[in-house]
Parts: sequence; C-alpha cells; structure tokens
Amino acid sequence: MISPPPPSPDLPPLALLSVVIPARDEEGCIVSTIQHLHVELELRGVPHEIIVVDDGSTDGTWALLQEQQKALPELRPVQNKGLHGFGRAIIQGIDQMKGDAAVIMMADESDDCRDAVLYWKKLNEGYDCVFGSRFLSGGGVIDYPRVKLVVNRLANFFIRQLFRIRLNDTTNAFKAYRKTVLDGCRPFLSPHFNLTVELPLKAIVRGYSWAVVPITWRNRRSGEAKLKIKEMGSRYLFICLYIWLEKYFSRGDYRKNPEGK
Repeated sequence: MISPPPPSPDLPPLALLSVVIPARDEEGCIVSTIQHLHVELELRGVPHEIIVVDDGSTDGTWALLQEQQKALPELRPVQNKGLHGFGRAIIQGIDQMKGDAAVIMMADESDDCRDAVLYWKKLNEGYDCVFGSRFLSGGGVIDYPRVKLVVNRLANFFIRQLFRIRLNDTTNAFKAYRKTVLDGCRPFLSPHFNLTVELPLKAIVRGYSWAVVPITWRNRRSGEAKLKIKEMGSRYLFICLYIWLEKYFSRGDYRKNPEGK
C-alpha cells in the first residue's frame, strides 16, 4: 500500500474556510445544519463562510436559506439554475468560494460539525487535503442502513486495491481541501455523487499531501436520502477507471509538481 506524502512546512496559513453544502429538498434539517455548524466554527475561532447550493429544491429549502441569510452574514445561499446533480451543485459552490480552503458537507447533519474544525486544524499543519474515515479507530457510524454499509465496504475495498492506498473511506463526501488542490484537480468530470471519489483520488494521484482522521457519521433524521445505489455503480466505476488510467498512463503530466517543470 502507498503511504500518503508528508505535510509541507512551506504552505501558508489559511485565512478563510468555505463550507460547501449541496442541498435539495432539505427543509426539515437545513436550518439546524447551518446554525449548528456556524456556532461550532464561531466558538472554535474558525473564520468561515457557509455556501449552501440549492440544487432544484421543490420544497421550502430556498425560502429558509434566504430567511437565514438575514441573520447570518456568513451564509451565502446559491441557486443552481442549470442542470441539477449532486456533483454539479458542489462544483458551483467551489466556483463561488472566497476561502483558501473548503470543507464539503452534507445538508442533513449526518456529518459532525466538530470534525470540520478538526479538518481546519489539520490543514493548517501543512496538509493539502484531509480525508475523514468513519472506519478508523475513534470514528464510527450510527444507524447506517445495512445494505448500504455492505455496498460501501465492498466499493472502498475495490478502490483501495485498485489504487494501492490506505484510505478506507474514499466514497464519503465529507472531506477538506486547500483551494490550490481543487484548482489543480480541474476539470471536474462528475455531475453526480461520483464527484465524492473523483476529488480525493485526483488529489492523491496528482501528488498532493493528505492525512486521514477518524470521524463520526449519523444517518439522517429527516427527509429522504438522495444517493441511489443502483444509479451510481457505473458512474463510480467510470471515474475510478478514468483516474487509474491517468495514474499509470499520463506520465505525470497532471501532477502537482510535474517532472521538468
């Protein structure tokens, strides 16, 4: 297995964290997600903005975001008025971020906002990326549907073997990146949930430093899950094979520090 590169002491300290949250029909939880996240970041002294991208909601999500913005200047609601898709919503948020680092979070409070603070601290140790794992000692999952858990572990085992990496939770969306990494991973190819594997795998293949920390995850308590396993299998496979081909056949053309440059 390939070990991650060490952190760089030369990376500049970060000034602003952009939390990017895609949301579609999340009126039952979006307000509490934003409020809890803001309070945690504020208490821990993390300068931040919260970018929530409404991805074609048909309920009251957009109205709630507009109302919350009046009391919370750190909140930046955005509407995705083009083609919809989880990946497209995240890309729109990344395109509009003002921060020099981003954390991608889910809208349903399944991700622990305390882990976002941990990501911020770890990035400031000199890492380009920080990946959370729910399956490390110290991490955990609560109420994970059994079928999805089995599929998750099989998919992540496949990715670990294909890329020979130690990361065991690549498919989890909740991760952190310096803006330089996100810019270095363009162009983004994934319009749907397969963006969750495109970003970390590109960052790893292209030579950015990364760390893995244990995180916790709780199944949503309101609304419906947006990930449909039967629709995503071929999309995940496509993006994995695409990046595998880049890893072994691009001769390092897309790496962070290409040879000879």
